[in-house]
Amino acid sequence: MSLFAVWKCGACAVMVNPAIKAGERQNVIATTGAALWLDDNSMKELPPQAEHLYDIDGAALILMTSGTTGTPKGVTHSIDGLRQRLAANLTAIGPTVMKNTLCTLPLFFGHGLIGNALTALYAGQHLWLLPKIEIPQMSNFGATLDQHEITFFSSVPSFWKMILATSPPPQGAMQRVHVGSAPLSLALWESIANWCGTKAVFNSYGMTETANWISGGAFSDVGRSDGYVGQPWGGEFRVLRDNGLHSHGEGQVAVKSPGQMLGFWRNPEKTREVMLGDYMLTGDLGHLAKDQSLTLVGRTKNEINVAGIKVLAEEVDMLLEGHAHVAEACSFGIPDPISGQRVAALVRPTSNTLDTMELIAWCRENARTDAVPSKIEFVTEIPKNDRGKIARIEAQKQMVEKWF
Repeated sequence: MSLFAVWKCGACAVMVNPAIKAGERQNVIATTGAALWLDDNSMKELPPQAEHLYDIDGAALILMTSGTTGTPKGVTHSIDGLRQRLAANLTAIGPTVMKNTLCTLPLFFGHGLIGNALTALYAGQHLWLLPKIEIPQMSNFGATLDQHEITFFSSVPSFWKMILATSPPPQGAMQRVHVGSAPLSLALWESIANWCGTKAVFNSYGMTETANWISGGAFSDVGRSDGYVGQPWGGEFRVLRDNGLHSHGEGQVAVKSPGQMLGFWRNPEKTREVMLGDYMLTGDLGHLAKDQSLTLVGRTKNEINVAGIKVLAEEVDMLLEGHAHVAEACSFGIPDPISGQRVAALVRPTSNTLDTMELIAWCRENARTDAVPSKIEFVTEIPKNDRGKIARIEAQKQMVEKWF
């Protein structure tokens, strides 16, 4: 309701995680220049900023990336861009498939807001919101789908790991299911298809910068495999290799897609870094077939994927180094059977009185839950490469071997 009200006023909305702490909130306000703060409990006019949101040419929606420390990155979209993305989604999915759509994802998350909620409403269909599912609800999830005659919904792999372990399947088969925002193994994909009673289970691919979905591969496709995300839903894929964009082969994935972002809010330099003409670099590594079918094989960025929520390793480094008794930190992802990854870190303390659990508790007070390390180990030296930079991948490999 607040989002549509802001748009009705002709202003730009900034969607944020309601669980952010006071410091993060101030970072978001300072970065965006927001004039008003809306939440479930209050509407507060903010002190005048140097520039207000409605001064941006065409901006209607800003989705914030991590902002625990430093300046958060705001992905900016226009109404016209969102409309193009929603239209492309409906061309790929079909409006009748979304007759009864269920959203189990948070609405500050592009996957939940744009992929599930706005796409269903744009199709003129029914939308059911179930943003927070507790354990008792998980055990009855199949029955919930039957009760509301759900025809479509999309979620993340970690959600499915919990549902498959706790709930009997629905009596009726859904028409279509999407899984995205994190890597999906072929084995889990098959289990989801069996539970849902349909092969129309799509490993969907998208990101905040593209207004969520840009492609999807069905379990029924002959070429399905780990990382297979099918052909683009509007637009084109390319791969960056040898300083050029290619129509097939291996490389960093680049995309030209309906609904692509206007850019990063107030950060033209960062925007230029990811743009090559009309194509945007995604940070994903993949293999692109001649028919434009894409299979993802890895990432170029230091992101930790916690149940579909992306946490920058550098962000957690800065959070930890903000503690009075931490000299240096190296953060990375570690495997988790439910969420896919958890945050962990090596820390070089300046005091021998600092305790790891005390440090984790301090992080909980100063950052959202996703960015809080679940495991910290104190070290006398952080691994570095020959250029003096943190050897994050090496540190991650060493600690995963040690801990697991």
